[in-house]
Amino acid sequence: MKQKILVCLLAVCIIIPAAAQQSEAGMLTLDRIFAGREFAGKWFGPARWLEHTKGYTTLEKSAAAERGRDIVLCDPQTGSTKVLVSAENLIPEGKEHPLAIADYGWSAGGTKLLVFTNTRRVWRRNTRGDYWVYDIETGDLKQLGGDQAGPSTLMFAKFSPDGHRIGYVRENNIYVENLKTGDITQLTYDGSATIINGTFDWVYEEEFGLRDGFRWSPDGKYIAFWQLDAENVGVFNMINNTDSIYSRVIPVQYPKAGTTNSACRIGVIKSSGGDPVWMNVEGDPRNTYIARMMWIPDSKRILFQRLNRLQNRNTVMTGNARTGAVKEIFTDTDSAWVDVNDRVVWIDNGREFTWVSDRDQWHHVYAVNLKTGRMRKVTPGEYDVIGIVKIDTERGGLYFYASPEDNGQRYLYKADLGGSGKAVRLTPRNQPGTHYYQISTDGSYAIHTYSNFETPQVIDLVRLDSHERIRVLESNSRLAEKVASLNRLPVEFGTIHADNGVDLDYWLLKPFDFDPAKKYPVLFHVYGEPAGQTVLDRWGGSGYLWHLMLTQQGYIVMSVDNRGTPAPRGRQWRKCVYGKIGIIASEDQAAACRAVRSWSFVDSTRIAIWGWSGGGSMTLNMMFRHPELYDAGMSVAPVANQRLYDTIYQERYMGLPQQNTEGYTQGSPITFAGNLQGDLLVVHGTGDDNVHYQNTEMLVNELIRHNKQFTMMAYPNRSHGIYEGRNTSRHLRGLLTRFLHEHIEPGGVK
Repeated sequence: MKQKILVCLLAVCIIIPAAAQQSEAGMLTLDRIFAGREFAGKWFGPARWLEHTKGYTTLEKSAAAERGRDIVLCDPQTGSTKVLVSAENLIPEGKEHPLAIADYGWSAGGTKLLVFTNTRRVWRRNTRGDYWVYDIETGDLKQLGGDQAGPSTLMFAKFSPDGHRIGYVRENNIYVENLKTGDITQLTYDGSATIINGTFDWVYEEEFGLRDGFRWSPDGKYIAFWQLDAENVGVFNMINNTDSIYSRVIPVQYPKAGTTNSACRIGVIKSSGGDPVWMNVEGDPRNTYIARMMWIPDSKRILFQRLNRLQNRNTVMTGNARTGAVKEIFTDTDSAWVDVNDRVVWIDNGREFTWVSDRDQWHHVYAVNLKTGRMRKVTPGEYDVIGIVKIDTERGGLYFYASPEDNGQRYLYKADLGGSGKAVRLTPRNQPGTHYYQISTDGSYAIHTYSNFETPQVIDLVRLDSHERIRVLESNSRLAEKVASLNRLPVEFGTIHADNGVDLDYWLLKPFDFDPAKKYPVLFHVYGEPAGQTVLDRWGGSGYLWHLMLTQQGYIVMSVDNRGTPAPRGRQWRKCVYGKIGIIASEDQAAACRAVRSWSFVDSTRIAIWGWSGGGSMTLNMMFRHPELYDAGMSVAPVANQRLYDTIYQERYMGLPQQNTEGYTQGSPITFAGNLQGDLLVVHGTGDDNVHYQNTEMLVNELIRHNKQFTMMAYPNRSHGIYEGRNTSRHLRGLLTRFLHEHIEPGGVK
């Protein structure tokens, strides 16, 4: 295909065909989707089921206090509500307005409220801020931290089990504050830029989902915590060129594949103060990971998961809180990788705990004996347990998500913890799509969220076992009516029987005026990495609406899940890509594209692909590895070279680069940049602390070396999501839309 040379910085205006500029209510525009709130959905909550009552609390706009929200107690049976904490109660002395509630929690017994406010972002989420405690019995409102704490410096505050004290992290040290006396006890003193107590470095947070790094013992006498030593971890410097006449360096400690990790260890310290007891774990702490930790109910020991650096061995260990002595309980192993377990729950009065593993080729729940390490299966059958929702230890019930009949849907099932009998589906069969549940403490009720590909979230309250609807909590009816009025055809789900022998799931959107006698251009939306699945029957928000807008302009839009994506199709599907990330996935995507190109209504001369992050990498792979199949590609925030990504993610799926040099080379799109034939757009935020802008700059150098023309857009100081700053999301989607129109002509042709 003839190359087209475009200027590197594209104008803000978007040139689109007249048909796409129509203002009819059924036609979408970029401004309708991204410049306002016309298609904004509503959520319910945040809701909290209370342990001391069958009710739940939620937030409602206050009628009495401007810009405030009341915390309301709701009776699930009757629907009656009462204000537990008025917004007026949350007005600090000397202030005019109530605290803006970012999150909240309750003490045991529900007599004290903890409010998180004035939050600040740390990496992906706002985990730094101010904490206030409101005492319902006395009416006192108090800010935590004392005189030494600056604004927005506290993290992960939580009540002690008796509700009389609160622990929190401030500036990489752990503190305990007595709510009666106001005394603050500092537990750790060595916190610094590289010694991290009670929280985590970038890579632990990003890849293990670890942020809150300390745990109260059940008796409240001790606190167990993580400590990371980030000394000698490589520093990646980002540059801020826009906020001053001189540039500013932003250093981020970020271990790239094959380089030095932080050293990690677990300590236990008395909540009244003293010296920590460190768990006596053998091995190099920079080449192992402690990915999860919790207390055993006796308050004498902790249970933790320790992975080797290759992450193909997860050893479950106990640690003595008084002596630091450790004991191995059992080890889960795999020739590829093992997953960290997030829902370890104590059952049988603390004699067993739950575990999830695909050791029999399917993800299943097991019960593990704490003393012997013996495992028994709780959920037998040839299907994957997608996630545990709740374990009802009193009644012996296990609630989990699964979808044995459709890889893209999610339903609630219930099984007996004893492992007897068949799992029962609780979600009705007349609601195909995706279902999520927030189950009450006593297992009687659930806040249920339902959506499908074309239906925004509906949130209702149900009786759990019968799934009888009690009341609708949020219907999103206005949004649903808006979506229903759009010019569109129903989404199509199906399976491609690819020429490489693999069956690949897909969804497909056609133009609303589709004529089967015509041939249309196709835009593939791709991700393709082990971290995510795209072929899901759930509401996609603005992403779905943008794809729908493109169909209204004359494009077919579709997505295909390749092998290696986390679909519930068994271990072999997910893990066959080990050591070959980017290679096998590219084969599957190419096979799918070849099949689609042969469809009678597809114009094989107008094929495009786009993706973000891992999908950006996959877009590059397809444009470089299979240039004969794709005429245009739009790659956002791609990993161009796998050596540039972090240790935990990349090594989990590829092994160490020192041991799999060929795999890293062949799996990286930059290796094949010289094969580019079609029109390519690369987009990246220069402030991306996740997939560094360095990836795009190295790719640019390689494309230049091979004399390949392309288009590029850099968004100054934007992170991986490229959303910061006014009008950024609108501008980015406009950029993508314009590029697609300029290189792939829309509309069907005879």
